[in-house]
Amino acid sequence: MAIAVTLHNQKIHVGDTVGVHYKIIEKDIVSGKTKKEKHEEQKERTQVFEGMVIGIRGAGDGKSFVVRRMGIDNVGIERIFPVVSPWIKKVTVTRRGDVRRAKLYYLRAKTKKEVARIGTLVDTPAQIETKATPESKPAQG
Repeated sequence: MAIAVTLHNQKIHVGDTVGVHYKIIEKDIVSGKTKKEKHEEQKERTQVFEGMVIGIRGAGDGKSFVVRRMGIDNVGIERIFPVVSPWIKKVTVTRRGDVRRAKLYYLRAKTKKEVARIGTLVDTPAQIETKATPESKPAQG
């Protein structure tokens, strides 16, 4: 079971809150000057789908990850993104999650408030020490 995946030089783990910038192509049929004249217009835009990674599956080029977010009226929305998709433009990790499971399917039965309780990943002791002690600057004279 995979619990991490690298996508656009960004390492994503299960339990992380991520924003997936996904390219969407919209097609509209527009009528011309005459009644029979019709042509198609394409519009491209980037949409951000932000939610928690609840599972990673597959291997190699067939690897994919599932992102779940809560919509209006606490309706859960899940989307499956293939790792090698050319439609994914960028992935941003907004919060690291500290979980002990490879698949977080149990979150489907939880409310938005209960899902938010998943702890953030704590820094290593070495990182905490360097943050606590300010670096001394040489005196300028």
